[in-house]
Amino acid sequence: MTIRNLEYALRPSSIAVIGASDDGGSVGEKLTENILGGGFAGPVYLVNPKRRRIAGQDGFQSIDELPEAPDLAVIATPPDTVPGLIAALGKKGTRAAVVITAGLGLELRQRMLDAARPTCLRIIGPNCLGIWVPALGVNANFGMAKPKPGKLAFLSQSGALVGGVLDWAESLGIGFSYVVSMGDMADVDAGDLLDFLAADISTSAILLYLETIPSARKFMSASRSAAR
Repeated sequence: MTIRNLEYALRPSSIAVIGASDDGGSVGEKLTENILGGGFAGPVYLVNPKRRRIAGQDGFQSIDELPEAPDLAVIATPPDTVPGLIAALGKKGTRAAVVITAGLGLELRQRMLDAARPTCLRIIGPNCLGIWVPALGVNANFGMAKPKPGKLAFLSQSGALVGGVLDWAESLGIGFSYVVSMGDMADVDAGDLLDFLAADISTSAILLYLETIPSARKFMSASRSAAR
């Protein structure tokens, strides 16, 4: 792939939470709390087919009800709903999504990618913690830490390591430009993100934790470009 549409994921002006909730202890509740409490200045749309009020604000029962296409959708719904939601978001005009949902088998994962392809909707995940863009107040994740702004970007395949590194960085006063929990890298992978960050003036260093490299040639090319 390329860096096409990655700016909607990492520099969004509006966010939709698909699977938003205020049920205590749920992923949707933590995700909603983090996004609403992160300091993001743009509109946040909360979507749940069974709710009209969520966390004290108006909710939407479908993507079609949204007043505009959000730049970024964050999805925390059952696995079998993800391909249909991606298709609906693409039709609405959304160009980036973070799929928190885990448990997408090979068939569902391929259906998700097929649904995204006609509109080049970019997907981070699935099976990830989410993303952080501290300077913009984007706290689109269900982790506990809220890092301070800085010049270091952190990309990780391991959600557990994200939590550990952010806790460690907080104790040392280290800030971040971006933190991306990449999950299964079904679409957006480390190479794509390195290409994006190489041209990002808010980033001066990149920290990586990888367990697999899906496209070694692309990764090496992106690494050389970022290092220059």
